[in-house]
Amino acid sequence: MSASPPALSPVVAGLWRIKDWKLSVRERVRWIEQALELGITSFDHADIYGDYGAEALFGEALQAAPALRQRMQLVTKCGIRLRAASRPYRINHYDTSAAYVCAQVEQSLRNLHSERLDLVLIHRPDYLMDAATLAETFRTLTREGKVAHWGVSNHSASQFALLNRQHPLVTNQLELSPLHMDALDDGTLDQAQELGLRPMVWSPLGGGRLFTGEDEQAVRVRAEMRGIAERYGISLGTLAFAWVLRHPSRPCPITGTGRVEGLREAVAALDVSLDAEDWYAIWTASKGHSVP
Repeated sequence: MSASPPALSPVVAGLWRIKDWKLSVRERVRWIEQALELGITSFDHADIYGDYGAEALFGEALQAAPALRQRMQLVTKCGIRLRAASRPYRINHYDTSAAYVCAQVEQSLRNLHSERLDLVLIHRPDYLMDAATLAETFRTLTREGKVAHWGVSNHSASQFALLNRQHPLVTNQLELSPLHMDALDDGTLDQAQELGLRPMVWSPLGGGRLFTGEDEQAVRVRAEMRGIAERYGISLGTLAFAWVLRHPSRPCPITGTGRVEGLREAVAALDVSLDAEDWYAIWTASKGHSVP
């Protein structure tokens, strides 16, 4: 069972660090406009980002320029109860109970000044998740017009299948980069292809480690990629996005930058046709050995 996927842009803008960008409301509006001009129409949030404050910062921009909402898809995540000054939990934990998911969706709608969320993901697999109950929560919020589509993030293939059997999911947001390739072997990308659902990919630049990491793997991969990038006439960042985009599951990579130039580098990867040998050269550098 699968659902018709939302029309996400091929590259998605991630808002995890928006609080660190220190942009005024006017600057946030301009940043959104520039992303849209580049064809980035999907914006990825989570309730916990920015110490539970990131969504509201984006929402202030939408409140200042309401017409922008009609030109974008809003994605957010919930399900992690993260300790913070405003949330004095005894311990960080997961919660996919009906009450919590409903409350967080309502809060995200308020934060983002929107009547509907285009896509909501369960942020991490909750070991205490009751799939039938959660699916009923999905149906209720969809029926109420508050959420258009549902998905998950960081779920294994079996965890995805369990919930997808109860309610159709449209994506699994996974980590994938030239420095982190577990998704190539753990069945999650195979499942995405099987179901015809495009995965979303977080940290395609390895959290910046691709550029600055001094560990052996990062040094090897950076050296290999520099030579390839030079041949293609593109930046290292563009090559990293092109490497992710080359996978036949047709991933939607998520940026993590407040720099418009960084957004341009990501979008430039859409025009790169990466040769299979070059893709495997990066794989080999990451693994430290040839294919079997």
